[in-house]
Amino acid sequence: MKRCTVVIVEDHILIAQAIKGLVNSFDNYYVSYICSNGKELLTRIKAGEPLPDVILMDVNMPVLNGIETTRLLKVLYPDLKIIALTVDADETSVVNMFKAGACAYLLKDVEKKILETALKEVIENGCYCTKKVSNILVKSINRNGFSKSALKKRELDFIKHACTEMTYSEIAKKMYLSPKTIEGYRSNLFNKLHVKNRTGLVLYAIKNKIFVP
Repeated sequence: MKRCTVVIVEDHILIAQAIKGLVNSFDNYYVSYICSNGKELLTRIKAGEPLPDVILMDVNMPVLNGIETTRLLKVLYPDLKIIALTVDADETSVVNMFKAGACAYLLKDVEKKILETALKEVIENGCYCTKKVSNILVKSINRNGFSKSALKKRELDFIKHACTEMTYSEIAKKMYLSPKTIEGYRSNLFNKLHVKNRTGLVLYAIKNKIFVP
C-alpha cells in the first residue's frame, strides 16, 4: 500500500504538531505540511503544492474557517477528501461541514484508533461516521427532513450498495454496470436528493428506510 499524504489545517501550532506526530505514527500515512487557516491552505495549493490524499480540517479558525474552506475546496477539487477534526460537537457545525462537502467529522478527543480508521475509510470508501456524529445527523434530518423524489429501482439498488463498505468499482461489478454508469448514478442522485457526498446518501437511505443498518 502506498503512503497516503495528509495535510493538517489547524490554527493552534502545538495541537497541529501533536496531530502530525500521531498521523506520522500510523503505517502508510504521513503529514506533508501544516497550514494555520483555510486561506493559507488555498494559497499554497494554488501556488503549486500537491493535493494531499486527505485533509484534516479544524472548523473554527481565523481568516478563513473550516466550513468556508471546505466549501471552496470542493468547488475547485470535487474529489478532494476532507475530514473535520475539531472540538465543536454542536449540530450546526456538524451539519454545515457535511453540507460543505466533508467526508467525516471527528472530535479532537477521539481515540487514536478511530482517527486511523477514519483516514482509511475516507480514502478507501469516501466517508466515515462515528456513532455520536451519526446520531447528531439523524436528529437534524428528523427535524428538517430531506426533499422527496421518485427513485427508480436501479437507483434504489445503487443506494443500498452505497450504504455498504463496497467501493464504487465494486458496486459497478455487483450491478453489472460500467464504472462510468455508476458515476452517472452517483452524480444524478446527489443532485436529485440534494446531498453532496456518500455520507449524505447513506443518511437519506436510513431516514427513508431504504437501508436499515
